[in-house]
Amino acid sequence: MTIIHSSSPEIRAVDGGLGVVPGLRTAACASGVKPEGKLDLGVLVTEAPCTVAGVFTKNQAAAAPVQLCRELLAKQRTCRAVVVNSGNANALTGQRGYDDALAMVEETERLFGGPALPLSTGVIGVPLPLETILRGLTKCSQQVGDHASAFAEALLTTDTGTKQAARRVELGDGSVFHVGGVAKGSGMIHPNMATMLAILATDAPIASPALDSMLRRVTDSTFNRISVDGDTSTNDSVLALAQQAPGETEIGECDPRLLPLEEALRQVAGELAEQIVTDGEGATRVLEIRVHGARWVGDARAVAQAIAGSPLVKTALHGGDANWGRIIAAAGNAAVPFDVEELELRVGEHVVFAAGMPIVAAQDAAERAFQRPRVRIALRIGDGEEEVRFLTTDLSADYVSINAHYRT
Repeated sequence: MTIIHSSSPEIRAVDGGLGVVPGLRTAACASGVKPEGKLDLGVLVTEAPCTVAGVFTKNQAAAAPVQLCRELLAKQRTCRAVVVNSGNANALTGQRGYDDALAMVEETERLFGGPALPLSTGVIGVPLPLETILRGLTKCSQQVGDHASAFAEALLTTDTGTKQAARRVELGDGSVFHVGGVAKGSGMIHPNMATMLAILATDAPIASPALDSMLRRVTDSTFNRISVDGDTSTNDSVLALAQQAPGETEIGECDPRLLPLEEALRQVAGELAEQIVTDGEGATRVLEIRVHGARWVGDARAVAQAIAGSPLVKTALHGGDANWGRIIAAAGNAAVPFDVEELELRVGEHVVFAAGMPIVAAQDAAERAFQRPRVRIALRIGDGEEEVRFLTTDLSADYVSINAHYRT
């Protein structure tokens, strides 16, 4: 449990995901997109209008729902519903895919009120079974209520479990707000997001410009600091919704209430990001990478990302082999200038490389550290003040098997 104490705000971890946010209702059903009666369609509905912000994949082959979300958010920054289907990405499906995404939005608005936004995840390059989805929406409309866990389950593809997080924020003036979130993701996980969807929501009346900039900062420090396999998907989306209760003063960029709310949002997103990595396809170990001593955040991030994406590092991690030379070799591929003589690499608490030389006495301790389910390394690349924390997983035979037979 994470608690931040000060003379004013308190942020407390609570159970319930999106279900902790007053005014949010959810529904989920097995529409038939997935086999065997698995939940594959979810709808989130808000009682009050919400400001909304979105961050999406940078993949040039963005899926139809991503394209449509971008267009809708460019026109208006309010939302009353989010519709999500899993099992079919509606990506690389041409004009039909766009028309199908629009039809999902229009039917959602007819049944639940609008404006609505669509999200999809699943197999790429297969037309969306639209009639199946539309029948499922009718089914969902008959069971809207407190179904946050079922909604979270309806998002899943290769995930082994749901991903939810929530915080309760009590401000110094006694007012209480809530931040909840849900996500899915297990494979195709890499910075700029990757086969991952996340929806974050709060009952704090955050103004649209503040919500947009806050979401971008939070996403950059959480979802964009994880990697499972180095692939960025066509469908990655993070939405943030903030309810606008009548008569409440909006919380803008200069409002001191925004800081604890942003911290709560960051904690929720960070917890979801960690759940995604822990549930990485075929993963047996997590590698926590800290790169520090950089002059620029971008340099630290580039080095961390190079380490996280290295197949040689990831396979060594899987084998429990403290082959730390691969870590420094990967860092050297990041196109970030550094002096090898200034590098210091720690595995756990033990320095294994410094002043251009290996520390032989630390090798046994490093081997023991690499046997643990979570391995921590820290690489100092200079005398700067910037640092970045990054999470990745090992690369196992199970990962290959899952993705070799994804459609079968």
